[in-house]
Amino acid sequence: MPQPTRPRRGRPGYDQSDILRCAIDLFNRQGYDGTSVGDIAAELGVVKSAIYHHVPSKEHLLAAALDEALEQLTATVEAASVSQGSAYDRLRTVVRDSVLILTEHLPAVTLLLRVRGNSPIEQDALRRRRALDEKLAGLYAQAAAEGAVRDDIDPVVASRLLFGMVNSLVEWYRPGGPTSPDVLADAMVRTAFDGLTA
Repeated sequence: MPQPTRPRRGRPGYDQSDILRCAIDLFNRQGYDGTSVGDIAAELGVVKSAIYHHVPSKEHLLAAALDEALEQLTATVEAASVSQGSAYDRLRTVVRDSVLILTEHLPAVTLLLRVRGNSPIEQDALRRRRALDEKLAGLYAQAAAEGAVRDDIDPVVASRLLFGMVNSLVEWYRPGGPTSPDVLADAMVRTAFDGLTA
């Protein structure tokens, strides 16, 4: 009676999501220009052809990473721009949701904040970020017209300050720490809109 053959053992397989996670990590640690497809393959313990089986290029990985960082944020800001309710409430919602998006996609947002426009993909990401600033500034201007926020601050400056507060989280927030994303988002909104004065 023939003996059953034992299954061949080998390296676990990786899908496109695994490769993207690894690429984002390396882009953040080594810089995009300092990372090659060979580096990504070595980090995963596979040959370069295994990477190319899933993605066509390093540029494709950068575009996917920046899309991950921008798509949900863009959807949140655009929804707030056209939804019903006071501009002030919608502005607060955008800030709170932005914190939650950042904490969920921290590595991708970190990468987004480091791009400098050195390639068409990076230039497009910067254009999309500017568009978000403009929409948030418009929402701030509407809230100011309602009398809900100060009207002596340029809406563009206010927008950049609000997003700047949220973006600063990439410098110190770590998932799994003592502060949950929801608590952090609430604290950010209270600080931004109510201040620190007791």
